[in-house]
Amino acid sequence: MQLDTSLLVGVLFTCGTYLVLQRSFVKIVFGFIILSNAANLLILAMSGSPVGKVSPLMSGAAGPRVDPLPQALILTAIVIGFGVTAYLIVLLYRLFLDHQTTNAADLYSPDPGRPEDAP
Repeated sequence: MQLDTSLLVGVLFTCGTYLVLQRSFVKIVFGFIILSNAANLLILAMSGSPVGKVSPLMSGAAGPRVDPLPQALILTAIVIGFGVTAYLIVLLYRLFLDHQTTNAADLYSPDPGRPEDAP
């Protein structure tokens, strides 16, 4: 199970990094979403298996307890990732409305109708 999870995290980080390095801003947004999910899965995999552990509530049961911190970190990361993704989608929308392209190379190419010295 741990090998499957670690391979999945590696594949997600690889795909996310590949997409973030593309020229299209749509692919960059999808790469960010995949990277945030890979980071959440990595934190969950590092927290360990809860099998054989008791809940962290104050009870009379003895034994090792489940650490609730990784789940709290993942929940916070999901909310922050959703907010940043919403911001990137709005930014992509404005970029397309203003420049009529989502390609980064087209944004920095000189405009043929504008002289080079004009601001």
